[in-house]
Amino acid sequence: MSEAVLELTGLGKDYGTRSAVKSVDLVVRQGEIFGLLGPNGAGKTTTISCACGVILSTRGTVKIAGHDLAREPFAAKAMIGLVPQDLAIYEDLTPQQNLVFFGQLYKLEGEELAKRIDWVLGIAELADRRNDLVKSFSGGMKRRVNLAVGVIHKPRLLILDEPTVGVDPQSRRHIFDSIRKLRDGGMTIIYTTHYMEEVEELCDRIAIMDAGQVIAC
Repeated sequence: MSEAVLELTGLGKDYGTRSAVKSVDLVVRQGEIFGLLGPNGAGKTTTISCACGVILSTRGTVKIAGHDLAREPFAAKAMIGLVPQDLAIYEDLTPQQNLVFFGQLYKLEGEELAKRIDWVLGIAELADRRNDLVKSFSGGMKRRVNLAVGVIHKPRLLILDEPTVGVDPQSRRHIFDSIRKLRDGGMTIIYTTHYMEEVEELCDRIAIMDAGQVIAC
């Protein structure tokens, strides 16, 4: 059996008296595309936000490639690439400029940074638009830039939070192709969505969430 890249044990998040996530147990293994499926409000985004350390969980443990998120936050977070539902890019810059900026945050520079930029623009199928302003792009192309930024540091675990919301069918196909290329390169991927046809096409395994808990896996 392949190595566990993400382990959630008893993960929960409360806001006052309301439990957004009750108690989630999940193991995602090396090289999987793992789907997290559920309606809006099911707790998917809260679960992955806790798994990334974006918000603090109320209870439970998170391990990323063997690193306990609470005890080794820097080592654990260095393994993660997060592509959020809302765009996390600078639209007044080009894809090239965005990738230089975010790559430098990961201490990439020089020839290594240039190679990574070429690699992610190839994955996102945007090499020919690298010097155009992002604000001139369609919604689907902006999401592909968002994806490129999320993988510039070659994370062990890539988390995609509803990456195809509001995109056209052609852009959805580009995003799917990019995800498969990353998986074929050895990356482990968590894919959250409420579109059943997407997880059926993409995912090796899925967990279904509702009302803050996993009801099937």
